[in-house]
Amino acid sequence: MHPALNIAIKAARRASQIINRASVDLSHIQIVSKQPNDFVTEVDKAAEAAIIEVLRDAYPDFGILAEESGQTPGQGGGSEYQWIIDPLDGTTNFIHGFPQYAISIALAKGSQIEQAVVFDPNRNELFTASKGAGAFMNDRRLRVSKRIHLNDALIGTGFPYRAFEHADAYLTIFSELTRKTSGMRRPGAAALDLAYVAAGRLDGFWEFGLAPWDMAAGSLLISEAGGLVSDLAGEAGYLDTGNVVAGAPKIFGQLLQVIQSHRTAALQA
Repeated sequence: MHPALNIAIKAARRASQIINRASVDLSHIQIVSKQPNDFVTEVDKAAEAAIIEVLRDAYPDFGILAEESGQTPGQGGGSEYQWIIDPLDGTTNFIHGFPQYAISIALAKGSQIEQAVVFDPNRNELFTASKGAGAFMNDRRLRVSKRIHLNDALIGTGFPYRAFEHADAYLTIFSELTRKTSGMRRPGAAALDLAYVAAGRLDGFWEFGLAPWDMAAGSLLISEAGGLVSDLAGEAGYLDTGNVVAGAPKIFGQLLQVIQSHRTAALQA
């Protein structure tokens, strides 16, 4: 296992201890609304601080892009490596005691994601990947599903919850996919949804308006498990656009085709 991946796992487990302790009594957690329907808790901040402490100790020169504290350069400022961190993806679920949330940590070299960790503290499921070395869940090799027909596929998504200007385009696509698939799921934590695509639990996933820390680790998990990931144009710019389509190879193409059939509305999202 790559040393940086080991450190990321250590950081994720450290954060999970904070999250698990807090989940025992949610009534005492302080919650702040960053913007409508977008919350941060003291748990997010404490988990992020714990992650950064572990990563900084091991790799002081690496930059950091984190959901709560933003972008900070590494010591010396010259490294091409950057950690991309979501300390608690699915904060709204966490606040409500809905057990679908995760810690996401990725390491990028330039624009390429090289290491990935998504940890589900509720199920103790650790998803990991290193570029060129495959994807794993708790040491079991992951492969995307072998389904080939969209009408047999289970597809994950995330409803717009912050910016609603593209809600109509989203609902049009959602309506068509509801009719053309085996089912749609919206669990509420994109990092876990992407990990589930890598594990074959979902056959595909799409969402608009995500942040890099929602997608970075999950995208490497999928590609290392044999799946495909793109933006809405079928290109590799999803970390920049915030719009992502992912899936098993046969399902990915059909899913993207449906979304692109509403191309003008979708690509404006």
